[in-house]
Amino acid sequence: MLIRRPPGTLPSEITPRSAYLRRREFCKQAAALGLIAPLLAPSGAGAQSLTAPKLPGKSSPFSTKEKHSSYGDITSYNNFYEFGTDKQEPAIYAPKMRTRPWSIAVEGEVKRKGPIDLEELLKLAPMEERIYRLRCVEAWSMVVPWIGYPLAELVRRVEPSSRAKYVAFTTHLDPATMIGLRQPVLNWPYVEGLRLDEAMHPLTLLAFGLYGEVLPNQNGAPVRIIVPWKYGFKSAKSIVKLTFMETEPRTAWNVAAPHEYGFYSNVNPGVDHPRWSQSSERRIGEDGFFTPKRKTLVFNGYAEQVASLYAGMDLKKLF
Repeated sequence: MLIRRPPGTLPSEITPRSAYLRRREFCKQAAALGLIAPLLAPSGAGAQSLTAPKLPGKSSPFSTKEKHSSYGDITSYNNFYEFGTDKQEPAIYAPKMRTRPWSIAVEGEVKRKGPIDLEELLKLAPMEERIYRLRCVEAWSMVVPWIGYPLAELVRRVEPSSRAKYVAFTTHLDPATMIGLRQPVLNWPYVEGLRLDEAMHPLTLLAFGLYGEVLPNQNGAPVRIIVPWKYGFKSAKSIVKLTFMETEPRTAWNVAAPHEYGFYSNVNPGVDHPRWSQSSERRIGEDGFFTPKRKTLVFNGYAEQVASLYAGMDLKKLF
């Protein structure tokens, strides 16, 4: 998996945060002048930034103080292989996916089985804005202002049994819109998983939005998982099922290439991917020729909060 930049796209062409925030004032003015209707027709990767419903969240003490990545970068440079393996393809094809109605099935070692409607999920706990680092296994990173609440709120609601030690997340499967399903990259549907104590950790987020609005489809709408101390592929998108299990689930990338993608996939600069180093990373948006790469942080900078989860484990063998 090689890092690709959008052909012909310069950093100066990516929407800065200040411009993103000012667009709301522009929309109000345009509406007053009767100009808003032509802007509401979806057209390409940036369409949702003008039409997405607002989803505010209170500020969270778990947030990093680092500068946000731009809305343009976050929504146009994505890994979502169901919509194609190129980083720009999800923003092109994902807007066609329908995200209403939506529900999550709950199965396995749990007391309260059955579907949970998205509207019920949205009301389950107060929303927070959490600014998290996102580190991808291809050695690039972003800083994203997610909107959601701890996954633990949902886990407690469904009451896992004493036998539940893991939880698996299954992604939506829609051959009509997901052109990437035609490529034999993975065994579809996409499945990821966590140990139950990882899922219950207060940093693990059930996310419904970013930048104060509902998630764009290419970012995993309408609901996804964010596990900020793990590589990005562990944070499953467009979730349709939770399965509580006694044994470790078979996950998509671990099945496809177990020598490259371990079940835990904690960000660890001391454990290289077989095809590249993980000791440094490129922050998307910092693309100047002389801009140095950043040093990768253990557990993506969240070691103080999560290192105790892995006490006594050999994280080079259990990578």
